[in-house]
Amino acid sequence: MRLLTKSEEDKLKVLTENSVSLTLIEPTATGLKKSIMDATGIVRNFLKAKGVHDYGLQKQGQESKIILEALIYSDYITYKSKVSLYRPNTKKGDPRIWFSGLTKFSKANDILALVCFDGKIHVINLTELAVKDLVNSSLINPLKDLIQEINFTENVISNELLGMLRKITQRGAIPSMLQADTSVGRTLETVLGIPINSSKQPDYKGIELKSFRTNKGNRKNLFAQVPNWKLSKLKSSAEILDNFGYWREEDFKLYCTVSALKPNPQGLSLKVDSDIQHLIEYSARKDMGDFVIWTLEKLHKRLLEKHKETFWVSAESIRIDGKEYFLYKEVEHTKKPIVSQFDLLLEQGIITVDHLIKRNSKGKVIEKGPLFKIRPTGLNLLFPPSKKYSLID
Repeated sequence: MRLLTKSEEDKLKVLTENSVSLTLIEPTATGLKKSIMDATGIVRNFLKAKGVHDYGLQKQGQESKIILEALIYSDYITYKSKVSLYRPNTKKGDPRIWFSGLTKFSKANDILALVCFDGKIHVINLTELAVKDLVNSSLINPLKDLIQEINFTENVISNELLGMLRKITQRGAIPSMLQADTSVGRTLETVLGIPINSSKQPDYKGIELKSFRTNKGNRKNLFAQVPNWKLSKLKSSAEILDNFGYWREEDFKLYCTVSALKPNPQGLSLKVDSDIQHLIEYSARKDMGDFVIWTLEKLHKRLLEKHKETFWVSAESIRIDGKEYFLYKEVEHTKKPIVSQFDLLLEQGIITVDHLIKRNSKGKVIEKGPLFKIRPTGLNLLFPPSKKYSLID
């Protein structure tokens, strides 16, 4: 596909800012003449991810062709179309796609956005349509209606959760449920009726909740993930503790932050090996060197699982008669992290790893991490533009 023009980039930004998930395709002059377009890898992956069609399961030939409903958008009308998804008998059966009537709405090398919604594939010509004007128009038009429907569907759960948080704030300061750094999150989840557990799944109907005190510039937790022990020199948290732990009063522990910028007091640091797609933790000790490995693929997967949609809730910490209370004041709403940025932020020391390993009095090793954390200022580098909501009227 050719490079997008500045105008097309701006139109694409309008759609993505409105929670519209899409893919792009470019019809060629030959394709328009023959009523055929290649279903590129990006298009195939998009249709499969949306549960619309899996070319990998489709046999070759006209008898295996799939026909679905489609809509092609013009300024103030839509054209009812049919989309053909098939693999011809010729050659290797390279996947094809075609929309009936497309030649009336597209020239060669126009950039078309494909949106899957409400059982149909919607076709929006980014080259020709005045997307921003239509979306912002005071007049009713099909494109604006589509985006409003998608926006409503995408945000039903987040609006529900936002309403619940505002009701909590109306109650005033909430007494802390326990005395710990994690109490700000535990208290909020308890008040919301969310059971405390160690699940790796998001907290509320697909939305992850992350709470923090506004008067502390602490890093924010992204997720916990143990290394790939099979690939690592050290095979357990206990081995890491035995090699790098220290005594603090009666506890033998390793509580430390590890960064790619410089070694920590224990001589530990991180490095990203992009060639083999590994995050490596290594020691300055010559007898140790690289000792644990995470695959970047696994870390990317965890990031996408945990933070597909996240509410970062800030709370003011208030002391009353020696007890801590929380007034939850603001939400920053992020969606769909930019996975490619994750590796860069590791290299820049903006994302770090915390070990929280301890051997208790019975000799059992407890590991609360490793926790991947991000500086507060790094959120806008990892996520697309977020939305902020005040919880105070």
